[in-house]
Amino acid sequence: MERREFVKRSILASAGTLMVPSFLKSMEFFNSGWIDQQKNLVVVQLSGGNDGLNTIIPYGNDIYYNVRQNLSIPQNQIIKLNDMQGLNPALAPLKEIYDNGWMSILNDVGYPNPNRSHFRSMDIWQTASRADQNLTTGWIGRYLDSACSSCANPHNAIEIDDTLSLALKGISKNGIALRSAKKFYTDANMNVINNLVNSTKEHLDEDNLGYLYKTLVDASSSAKYIEEKTKNYKGDFQYPNSVFAKNLKTIADFICSGLNTRIYYVSLSGFDTHVNQNPQQKRLFTQFSEAMNAFLKDLKKNDRLDDTLVMTFSEFGRRVAQNASKGTDHGTANVMMLFGGKLKKQGIYNSAPNLSDLDEGDLKFKVDFRDVYATVLNKWIGIDTKTILSDSSPKFDFI
Repeated sequence: MERREFVKRSILASAGTLMVPSFLKSMEFFNSGWIDQQKNLVVVQLSGGNDGLNTIIPYGNDIYYNVRQNLSIPQNQIIKLNDMQGLNPALAPLKEIYDNGWMSILNDVGYPNPNRSHFRSMDIWQTASRADQNLTTGWIGRYLDSACSSCANPHNAIEIDDTLSLALKGISKNGIALRSAKKFYTDANMNVINNLVNSTKEHLDEDNLGYLYKTLVDASSSAKYIEEKTKNYKGDFQYPNSVFAKNLKTIADFICSGLNTRIYYVSLSGFDTHVNQNPQQKRLFTQFSEAMNAFLKDLKKNDRLDDTLVMTFSEFGRRVAQNASKGTDHGTANVMMLFGGKLKKQGIYNSAPNLSDLDEGDLKFKVDFRDVYATVLNKWIGIDTKTILSDSSPKFDFI
């Protein structure tokens, strides 16, 4: 049995069921190490295919109202950013962020030959592959492989979740997934780990047993470091009462406590809005914008906003015209939002989507998302992207 398959299939005899502790599912051992921690990247995944046209609304284009008669947002409710585009009213907390110069908006982001499957398009975004290419490593995972060959700690990339996304999986190095420092520490040191080792030892060869031992020891060591580093930091900034806000607060606490982590990853799901889109999007936008407002202010208060860049993405946008169910179907190009204290070009970065020049009812992409990744890795993280994003290059000056 291969080592990774063993970890996935190990049996906890005492529990009498097939299971692996969540922290083992979410990480695999790698010899990572210290990286110069001057800047942090926070990646926010809006899962489900967020409708960008009702996020940053092209209210100055009559076509928007003609093709979305039941779905368009009335002009008198839109928070206007310029003569053409404005914020959805449910994103009102972002107006303060925008006015402070902490926000940049990229329109028409996508890739050639787009795929409308949630799973396939998400894979493309998480691996930074071409549409006709299947990769098994994520773009952040390849960053870890490339930049951490002499590292010593497995927490240079942390996802706030129970399981690890493909984006953070490399060939030899992965990020880790956790919900909180305390829970990760508890899980990594619980007695059931000893039961796992003792109950399966006789079925393992030397290589597999060594791999398991290293995984357990490394998890325990990483959990102890995170717990020790963060336990004395008591962030007192008030956040909204939502899971997404709690997750952002966890990231803020990690950053402000000085945790030696470079990249954080977090998700907000529910954006597959085929039916009755506006109420659903309003609920999600309220959660997102209130949490992001608190997160950025928390970082500012602790002098860490200038060290942090936040990047949002969704696996695709939606069709330009509404459907018969007061929703929108899977589309192509979309909007990306960037937040931080050191943006070189604040506000709306490029021109609004052209609603009169469509590709069979879909927006034409003008910005390749992989070039955005390359810009972030090169200009913010400070690394050569050739081995990570071979088909892309840093082309933008938002940072």
